[in-house]
Amino acid sequence: MSAIFGGRPRAQLPEPLTEGVAAIEATNISVRIDGKQILTDASIGVSAGEVLALIGPNGAGKSTLLSAITGDQARSGGEVRIAGRRIEDWRLRELSQRRAVLLQDNGVFFPFTVEQVVEMGRAPWQRTVREDEDDEAVAEALALTDIERFRQRRVPSLSGGERARSSFARILAQRTGVLLLDEPTAALDLRHQEDVLRLARDRARAGDAVVVVLHDLNLAAAYADRIALLSRGAIVAHGTPSEVLTAERIGAVYEQAVEIMTHPVSGATLIIPVRHDARFAAGAAARKESVL
Repeated sequence: MSAIFGGRPRAQLPEPLTEGVAAIEATNISVRIDGKQILTDASIGVSAGEVLALIGPNGAGKSTLLSAITGDQARSGGEVRIAGRRIEDWRLRELSQRRAVLLQDNGVFFPFTVEQVVEMGRAPWQRTVREDEDDEAVAEALALTDIERFRQRRVPSLSGGERARSSFARILAQRTGVLLLDEPTAALDLRHQEDVLRLARDRARAGDAVVVVLHDLNLAAAYADRIALLSRGAIVAHGTPSEVLTAERIGAVYEQAVEIMTHPVSGATLIIPVRHDARFAAGAAARKESVL
C-alpha cells in the first residue's frame, strides 16, 4: 500500500536482497539473431553478495548473455528471473529499481553535463521516499568515480575514459541491488580499471549482486567470486577463478598459450601469455643464465 509523504503518493519500494539468495537466475538461455545461433542453453545464477565475471574470446556470446539477462535482447529459449520473478512480469519502472545496466556502447551525444547524466540514474526513484537521497547519491557517485571536477563539463567534450566513468557513475547513483556491467573497463587506464572493479567488489560486499563482462583475465581472477567462461555461444566452464582459469582451458578457448602463476607477495593468480618473440626468448635465457 502506498504511503503519503508531503501530500503526494509515494510508490512502494522493492524489498532488499538477502545475502546468499539468488538475485538472478538465467536458465537455458538461447539467442538467435538473423538466423544465426549466438547463444545456446546458457545457464547462470548470481546471488546477493557476489561478483560473477563473464569472460571469453570476441564473439563468444558474453554481451549477448548479459543483454538477455537485462531483458534488452529477445531470447529464442530459456528464462530469466530477477529476485525470483520472471523478468517479463516486472514493469519497467520496477525493474529499474532492482537492476542497473551499463551497456558496452554508452555514448552520450546530446550536450548534457556530467552531473545531468549522473542524475539520470535517479529517475527510477521519482515519487518514492528514496528521491530524498538524490543529491547524496549523485555527489557520492561523482566522488567514487573521480569525476567531481568534470561535473559541469558537457559529456561530448570528455575523453573516452572520462565518458565511461560518467556512465558508470550514473549506474552507481541508481543504487539498485543488482549491477549488470558490460565491459566497464574497456576505455579506462590502469588506475581507473582497478577503481571500477574495486567499487563493484565493494557493492557485492555490501550485499549487491554484480555481473560483469571482462576481457582482462587478471581482473576477473582478482575480483570475481565466480567466473563463467564462454566459447562459441556456450558456457564451457563455470566456477571459482582457480577452477576455471587453468592454462589448458584458456589455451584451448583463446587459442593462446598461457602460464598461470601465483604472485609471490599477494598470492594473486596471474595469467601471462606465452610469447615466442626472439626478444622475450633472449631475455628469458639471460635471466635463466643469471640464476644458474
